[in-house]
Amino acid sequence: MSNNRENITWDDEDDDDLDFAPPSYESDTDLVKKLRKALKAEQRRTKELESNLGELSKSQRERILKDVFSSKGVNPKVAAFVPADLEASEDAITGWLENNADIFGIEISEKPSLSQQDISAIQKMNNVLTDAESPVASNDLENRIANATSEDEIISILSGNL
Repeated sequence: MSNNRENITWDDEDDDDLDFAPPSYESDTDLVKKLRKALKAEQRRTKELESNLGELSKSQRERILKDVFSSKGVNPKVAAFVPADLEASEDAITGWLENNADIFGIEISEKPSLSQQDISAIQKMNNVLTDAESPVASNDLENRIANATSEDEIISILSGNL
């Protein structure tokens, strides 16, 4: 190997760069003091915002857990066993709950079951709706009466004859 250090040439213009003196940090100027003060204020503000975000995230997670557990009919005390790194979404919590239901001795029901009384009431409502006259037909009847030109025509409309 050859030693290339002997071939280095120094440019005279580079010597001018060595003449500047580094800034002195012994005495702070007003600008530096103001910058440090602003930095500390921003650091305090950032710390406060991070703590608020943490509190809000925690309360939102607790609310979601409570809502999911109550909708599934699960004791809310089970929330203490949900891992902290689990995403705070209904799907993730439901998946975790389904995977661990046997551990807590719970049975998850997807839909609340309807009682026989509720089912019969729904059937009655359906029957009423299927036999009911649609609003469009009643508006048509009203329009035909309003546009009738004679008494005989009105009697014909009211008696059901076209």
